[in-house]
Amino acid sequence: MRRPLLQLIGVCAVVLAVILLLKFTVANEASSPAARAADAPVTKASGIKTSWGEPDLQGIWTDEYQTPLQRPARYAGKEFFTDEERAALDAQRAATELRPRAERGTERDVAGAYNQVFMSIKKTGRRTSLIVDPPDGKTPPLTPEIQKQLAAEREFRLALLQATATCKNQEPGCRGGKYGPPSPRRNEFPPRYSTANINRVDNPEDRSMSERCMAAVLPDFTGFRRIVQSPRSVSIFYDVGQGQGWQRIIPVDGSPHLPSHVRQRFGDSRGHWEGETLVVDVTNFSPKSDFLGSRENRHLVERWTRTGPNTIEYLVTIEDPSTWTKPWTVKQEFSMQSNEANRIYYEPRCHDGNFGLPGLLVGGRAKDKAFALGQGPNPATLDNIKGMDAPEENTDPLAGGAAAAQ
Repeated sequence: MRRPLLQLIGVCAVVLAVILLLKFTVANEASSPAARAADAPVTKASGIKTSWGEPDLQGIWTDEYQTPLQRPARYAGKEFFTDEERAALDAQRAATELRPRAERGTERDVAGAYNQVFMSIKKTGRRTSLIVDPPDGKTPPLTPEIQKQLAAEREFRLALLQATATCKNQEPGCRGGKYGPPSPRRNEFPPRYSTANINRVDNPEDRSMSERCMAAVLPDFTGFRRIVQSPRSVSIFYDVGQGQGWQRIIPVDGSPHLPSHVRQRFGDSRGHWEGETLVVDVTNFSPKSDFLGSRENRHLVERWTRTGPNTIEYLVTIEDPSTWTKPWTVKQEFSMQSNEANRIYYEPRCHDGNFGLPGLLVGGRAKDKAFALGQGPNPATLDNIKGMDAPEENTDPLAGGAAAAQ
């Protein structure tokens, strides 16, 4: 009996020694610099690098929350929503028909075919506006020059509408206009290159950029973007509404901007790294590229920063002294999306299937011919904008629209 007892004691001693050795080893490893770095909270200096040592921004990203660009008047002085306020807004917005149909079967109902079913409603974000500077969450005042320009464009569009039932009935699309005979301005060129719908289908340029499958613009605060990097460039594919995706290449090799006379729809981007942040300077926009009235004088400074394993902070300062009295800044936080569940298709799907625009132009010529033969109404009396780019009452409670007051 004594020998087995001694053997048992020996085995227990060996087991105890192994346990103590393992504890000592684990304790030493846990206190190592590598382990402390792994346990440290991720900050803007996240340390996530590419294989060649630059900050890694790669992946599919999107802003998962709905936040107005500008702070609605009802939230003046309030930068953030509480969790309770966000929950209440989510419930209210889910029950609101954001694009209600007109009377069934009417011309306006048919023209407004892109109704609620084509709209997505994201959860309410923490911020009351994407704009973080100025502190009031509003774009700065427009310059007197651009106000005159926008007024001239609005006056021209209303002139082409004045003979229609829209103006006769004083519907929202004719707000500020009057009803009368067809305007002699119908054959004029717009005051500047038109990017919105005008009540005419003589040329493709009479239709909005959206109908021409050219609605994408920079800066863009919607949709998805896929970032791919190389040692000398950063590529961003923007997957935006109705298949109007576009590819952007940002050199980070120290090369200068294009000559000032070379103008591009999405401008000319040049990037460099400042610590963990990709800083991109964008100039040389085309006068045919419109962002809230700003065109060829637009200047952007973007800052892309990886803030964690699944987040990127995007900060962009927008400057155009011909449009706004001072620069202004927008902030967004993008979340990484699944590569498998959020595949991006790299072709201009809108252009591939855009039979609507040729159809509009052919239909316009048919109406012109019928009127010339005395077999149809004067095309100037037909509203070709209704349900499309005509101004509508905003019913989104988050934007402080009509439903917000209910």
